Amino acid sequence: MEIRPERPDDTAAIRAVVTAAFGSPVEARLVDDLRASSVFIPELSLVAEEDGRILGHVMITYVTLADGAAQHRVLSLAPLAVDPERHGGGIGSALVRAALAVCDERHEPLVVLQGDPAYYGRLGFEPASGHGIEMDLPSWAPPAAAQVYRLTRDDASIRGRVVYPPAFDAVPEG
Repeated sequence: MEIRPERPDDTAAIRAVVTAAFGSPVEARLVDDLRASSVFIPELSLVAEEDGRILGHVMITYVTLADGAAQHRVLSLAPLAVDPERHGGGIGSALVRAALAVCDERHEPLVVLQGDPAYYGRLGFEPASGHGIEMDLPSWAPPAAAQVYRLTRDDASIRGRVVYPPAFDAVPEG
């Protein structure tokens, strides 16, 4: 399996994997909308490919961390998708680790996400509240779903409330 940045000819395969993984096209539209926006970072949209087939995708884009008058541009991991036929095989973990390594190489301070604390916790993510980072969560998500991964160039003074770009407005809460 190879993990690499997405290419333009991967778009349809990424859309299919994301749709299958989430059971709806909503998150696939989110990926398309983020890709078309100013928050998109091409080298942080990675695919896992095996024998010419896309098995997984992860996207990390910019969000704003608002702290009063201070505004910080930080990274957000969303979404992570793996072909349902390949769940449990380490593809998602490999994608997240590879993406975090690229984030670190770019000298970014942190990555935020909303996700399963058990899954992302074993990859080094921690509850965001312990780092002074707040985010509005969907009604189904426990408070621990708000998470942060502090990178090598971390600056503990970076705190505040996550403000997502408009592309996330189309994602339903439930």
